[in-house]
Amino acid sequence: MELYSGRINTLVDELAALPGIGSKSAQRLAFHIIGMPKDRVNRLAQTLMDARENVCYCEKCFTLTDEALCPVCANVKRDTSTIMVVENSRDLAAYEKTGKYEGVYHVLHGAISPMLGIGPGDIKLKELITRLDGTVKEIIIATNSSLEGETTAMYIRKLVGDLPVRVTRIASGVPVGGDLEYIDEVTLLRALEGRTEL
Repeated sequence: MELYSGRINTLVDELAALPGIGSKSAQRLAFHIIGMPKDRVNRLAQTLMDARENVCYCEKCFTLTDEALCPVCANVKRDTSTIMVVENSRDLAAYEKTGKYEGVYHVLHGAISPMLGIGPGDIKLKELITRLDGTVKEIIIATNSSLEGETTAMYIRKLVGDLPVRVTRIASGVPVGGDLEYIDEVTLLRALEGRTEL
């Protein structure tokens, strides 16, 4: 039996399809949106459409941005000789919150996972290697401490080969199976400071 009318059910279903939103949260959000003034609902809808149409990849690091270069890559004070490799833009944001990392990033948009059919060609590995133009001294691999993250880290180490680039991996402190976006800044900072050579 349907609890609500068609349009309410459709709204609840669409909200529940978002990651991290369960059916109860979707219902609360739906009723909140329905109760909002129309101009706020229009602004929310327009903001969603604007973001979807205008957000793209940074030309250098491939994080999400609405400019050609993201704020990190556009900052001339950043140390471009150190590149931290992360799986997604949320991981980049997690490290930026520490306020201690002064290098630049490279966002892979995933990790190698044969079980899910994600191979090296499906993430931004080729683009990472093209950034190694002789000015990069260190690559810090900050992929998640999961089987996929470790596989990706070892693959990057193999890709770099004998190039004169130091390849390091963030240290323990990040729990195995943990996602960087959910880890506090102190733990992330300790992991960064205790990174090891691969």
